[in-house]
Amino acid sequence: MDRRTLSDAFVAQAGWSAATRSFLAGDASDRSYDRLVLGDRSAVLMDAPPGADDPAVFARIASHLAALGLSPPQVLASDYANGFLLLEDLGDGLFARLVARDPSREAELYAAAVDALVTLQRATPLPDLPDLSADDWAKAAEFAFTWYRFAATGEASGDLTVLAHLMRRHADGPRVMILRDYHAENLLWLPQRSGVARVGLLDFQLGQLGQPGYDLVSLLQDARRDVSPETEAAMKARFVAATGAQDFDVAYAVLGAQRALRIMGVFARLCLKSGKAGYLPLMPRVWGQLQRNLAHPALADLAQACRALPEPTADTLERISAKCGTMSLR
Repeated sequence: MDRRTLSDAFVAQAGWSAATRSFLAGDASDRSYDRLVLGDRSAVLMDAPPGADDPAVFARIASHLAALGLSPPQVLASDYANGFLLLEDLGDGLFARLVARDPSREAELYAAAVDALVTLQRATPLPDLPDLSADDWAKAAEFAFTWYRFAATGEASGDLTVLAHLMRRHADGPRVMILRDYHAENLLWLPQRSGVARVGLLDFQLGQLGQPGYDLVSLLQDARRDVSPETEAAMKARFVAATGAQDFDVAYAVLGAQRALRIMGVFARLCLKSGKAGYLPLMPRVWGQLQRNLAHPALADLAQACRALPEPTADTLERISAKCGTMSLR
């Protein structure tokens, strides 16, 4: 049975068969979202095909976040076997859209996002979450070589042993719960609510244990938009004041470098394997973030290891784009 037939049956069983349905969003995984409108009510249908992220995990994490006073979408109905959730519709007030319309709101919105993040990290983490080692985090960053460098040059070699050492030394302390994709296109402004509940949370099904600075880096070194230097500095200071983090500048740079390296590889992989070229124009921004992190004196050896990576110039991106969808068997 095809996905549309399965989803129609789920929607009908949930009591929304008469709703109008329109595409809302897709993402780097196979998940997609439709908005359902029924009279004066609306809801969001998540379609997570088998093999994509487990919707039961999403629901479990959503329940934990709600218990902390945060604002994930409420799960209205579920079909875990077929990969469907019907979710509360939190609206269209994405941080990215609001700031694009009125850049003066950036600091206000990002301060609320930092406060929500601090609330999450002060709480006892949800039990039984994945917990990657420093070597695991470094291994994930090797995508920069095995996919990005390979896509650009045909050469896939590279050694990031030094990154594992940096992670252990500077960014491998007590674990907190992290959401991993904590950025302006996954955060919604809910002004009718109060405090940290004003920040609507999306796309957290990959939540796990991790380093306190990871989600802050995700927020402030966003692959999709430029955060002003003033806001980045102010939000780092806000986070440090709230958490008492020590030697945070170097930890922030290490986590930022790891994340940028991984993202460069993921974007190349999405192009080569899945034919998704839409992420390639974001690479120069991520490259700039990588270079700023590598400029920290503590990361000199990592900067040396990364010199084998080509800059994502227009010519480089054109070479990668020409290979989109050609390596599905790799």
